[in-house]
Amino acid sequence: MLVLNEEQTRRALPWDALIEALERMFRSGCVVPVRHHHDMEVPGEATAVMLLMPAWVPGEHIGVKILNLFPDNHRRALPTIIGSYLLSSGRTGEMLAMVEGGELTARRTAATSALAARYLSREDSETMLMAGTGRLSLNLMQAHAVHRPLKRFLVWGRNGDKAEATADQARMLGLDAKAVTDLGGAAAEADIISCATLSEAPLIKGEWLRPGTHLDLVGAFKPGMRESDDEAVQRAMVFVDTYAGALKEAGDIVQPLNAGIIGREDIRAELADLVGGRHAGRSGAEDITLFKSVGAAVEDLAGAVLAYEQARQESRA
Repeated sequence: MLVLNEEQTRRALPWDALIEALERMFRSGCVVPVRHHHDMEVPGEATAVMLLMPAWVPGEHIGVKILNLFPDNHRRALPTIIGSYLLSSGRTGEMLAMVEGGELTARRTAATSALAARYLSREDSETMLMAGTGRLSLNLMQAHAVHRPLKRFLVWGRNGDKAEATADQARMLGLDAKAVTDLGGAAAEADIISCATLSEAPLIKGEWLRPGTHLDLVGAFKPGMRESDDEAVQRAMVFVDTYAGALKEAGDIVQPLNAGIIGREDIRAELADLVGGRHAGRSGAEDITLFKSVGAAVEDLAGAVLAYEQARQESRA
């Protein structure tokens, strides 16, 4: 059985290949039971979450991710997301690989947003606003730049020093990035706005969005969390990674639905509909589009299979 650490997992999941692997998996489909989501009390700290996410393609591969999210791990200089992915043969059940779960999750999440943006953002998008300074921020900027001619990256965070540090890291990766303090002003300049935060109150206001903007909401993975306000959801064409996840867990979708701000019919399609050609996505240059991602086991399976295959090729070289 192959065991891939963080660096090996990163090397085995190049952005272009990962985006294509996700597209293939969303198009062909797999069996995805509803994931298990368990809140876990941590005395004196923020509540932690355990996620169990199984998926399989009959006769090909079986996978399950066990992921722990501890929001206060930054106090210990530890990553917020810790976990592993176990990949097995769908023919025999034998264990094939154990993939480092944090890196797999971060990269497949960013690649899924980039895949959605191929259908929902303008092809001439040049400016991206990154709201959030956590682990995903650099990944999202890199992934979105694969298929869009992004020339400028604006980085916003509640902590200005962290925003500056993230912009510095982005520049080291060859991205023209700068930290900003005016979130509204930056949002009004951006062609793509990506949010990856644990916010419980809306960050992005609909009044800031100019025609043609694509809003990519990645954080706020629980019903009580939210990154966009009611006006943003009302003004946008709304898409989700999966109906099953978004209608249950995404505060940006669940809250306006429950309040009657939008109806179920206002959610235009899920990602499988876009890649499968059942919905065209953006219909014109003036459309405001919104993609809400909560994460799905199909994404993990696609990434784990790619990592396993890439690592095997590397070991044979």
